[in-house]
Amino acid sequence: MTAGALLLTPGAGADRNHHTLLALDKGLSLPVKRVDFPYRKAGKRAPDRAPVAVEHLRKEAARFVKARHVRANRLVLGGRSYGGRMCSLAVAEGVPAAGLVLLSYPLHPPGKPDRLRTEHFPSLDVPCLLVSGEKDPFGSRAEFTRAAKAIVGPVEFAWLAGGHDPKGADDEIVDIVGSWLRSL
Repeated sequence: MTAGALLLTPGAGADRNHHTLLALDKGLSLPVKRVDFPYRKAGKRAPDRAPVAVEHLRKEAARFVKARHVRANRLVLGGRSYGGRMCSLAVAEGVPAAGLVLLSYPLHPPGKPDRLRTEHFPSLDVPCLLVSGEKDPFGSRAEFTRAAKAIVGPVEFAWLAGGHDPKGADDEIVDIVGSWLRSL
């Protein structure tokens, strides 16, 4: 299944203009839409609960594929941290997608590896790309490798130097995501 478009979402502490999302928008050769979540649009600091964020993504995805004349199952959803997690929940709950791009996925809260955010992984039956920093406090390489076994679809990993927001890695992330999208 070829990717036809990419919907991108930010982490909880950022907006649609996060430097990595901007780099992906500029550097990829397919249509990209960067969206904010309702809490950000309302000027609030606390992220939306999952049901609100997932419903928002459902609507944004439907609008985007209609505007771009792309089949819904050719849309790739993705985002950084909280945004990627909400995209993965949306796909697990039935939002059609060709794949998921999960940048710095928050596998667990820092220092709390027993609180995994993976209950929906067995419902992910699309290709997934996970891009994380080697020193990300939200999940180590070993933790991700174990947790990703629950994902039904094929999973690829890309590891970068740095932590949760790898500095100076935007060009590398664009190359990684672009190559992966072309491989779908």
